[in-house]
Amino acid sequence: MDNKVTFNKELIRRYDTFGPRYTSYPTAVEFSTNFNDEDYMDWAARSNDDPIPTSLSLYLHIPFCDTICYYCGCSKIITKNKSKADPYIQLLKQEIKLQGALFAKDRQVSQIHWGGGTPTFLNDNQIYEIIECIRENFNVPANNDIEFGIEVDPRTVDHQRLTNLSNLGFNRISFGVQDFDKQVQKSVNRIQDTEQIKQHIIDARKLQFESINIDLMYGLPNQTIHSFSETLDTTIKLDPDRIAVYNYAHLPEMFKPQRRINEDDLPSAEEKLNILQLCIDKLQNAGYVYIGMDHFAKETDTLVEAQQHGTLQRNFQGYSTNADCDMIAMGITAISRIGDNYSQNVRTIEEYESYLSQNKIPIFRGIELEDDDRLRREIINQLMCNNKLDIVKLEKKWDINFSAYFKSTIKNLQNMADDGLLNISKTKITITTTGRLLARSICMQFDRYLQEKDGKRFSKVI
Repeated sequence: MDNKVTFNKELIRRYDTFGPRYTSYPTAVEFSTNFNDEDYMDWAARSNDDPIPTSLSLYLHIPFCDTICYYCGCSKIITKNKSKADPYIQLLKQEIKLQGALFAKDRQVSQIHWGGGTPTFLNDNQIYEIIECIRENFNVPANNDIEFGIEVDPRTVDHQRLTNLSNLGFNRISFGVQDFDKQVQKSVNRIQDTEQIKQHIIDARKLQFESINIDLMYGLPNQTIHSFSETLDTTIKLDPDRIAVYNYAHLPEMFKPQRRINEDDLPSAEEKLNILQLCIDKLQNAGYVYIGMDHFAKETDTLVEAQQHGTLQRNFQGYSTNADCDMIAMGITAISRIGDNYSQNVRTIEEYESYLSQNKIPIFRGIELEDDDRLRREIINQLMCNNKLDIVKLEKKWDINFSAYFKSTIKNLQNMADDGLLNISKTKITITTTGRLLARSICMQFDRYLQEKDGKRFSKVI
């Protein structure tokens, strides 16, 4: 591969600041409670009236987990009582019906993703019940033209469950592994059997899932470069289509479960950097392409193809090949994007039930983008996803003089260019192989909100 990222410790140390992951721009911290369900309904109506309405992407948030993982910063409800899911399912189905009524029936669904929490906390009948509700209320193709993905806790499935998930229509699967090392697993309260996970991958492949992903995490307690090297070796042997290697951000003041982690057991900043370098080297040498942020994929993967064609996008699930979808996110805390606008559902089941009992879309905050937001979002998306920006094309589309509009930004970018992170000319910006690991730091220069915020609301770039 000619485009392998280059690991430069000195530059990473210099630019490793706190910053957004840019799953949206503006980020969720800018959302305002001045927006409500009536605004959302207006956005949906306007989206339907577009001359060429986009397809739809559906996200369902299943918040339940039966055990707590100490590293977790997700929105979840910890319980071993499976019956607690039943009332939530009925509420979720009610939201599906309300949302489905807002969107024109000629708008096909091109993608469905189940996240959590632990979607496989639900049994197969409950999953089937929700899928049937989706099909009754949205235009979902009956063939394999749809991406249908689910996040799976390996401890919650066996061969029969994977078979059932395949029969229910799921064709993409992501296994949350984090680390194969037993000591690390014990320190984060996530004990998993390696042989069982290996068998799950074998079964998923035999069941012809179109894409198999493994999630890993670096920076966890008791991780060493030696132990994580073995985890990477095991992962590479399993040969998944995609691998995500997330940076563990230790923010116990924000996420209570992290207070159970002994900070003395966390790897040092230097060791963590060494582990990241190991990930980059091992995965690239094994034939995986660095997509960006935490994501790697095989050269034949659709993410790689989209990046090569300049059509890759980012959303709240990470990188996506669905460039022009409205994303309808359902369930507590779920974040939607309709047209040029974002909204977020309420955070608790009690609030969720209260809204739905009034037949209201359960939104408690959102943001309607201004032209400047849309311009900056396009720039950040191009740089985060495709590592380049066509300035001439941008100026023509937005009727601006780039150098005048971003005068102070260009000065900062020039310093980065002098350090070898990017190349900048009057016609284009290109992130170098050295700068790709620091794409977030580059994009932060275009974020007009960032200077007004406490940077420590975000995780470190590396």
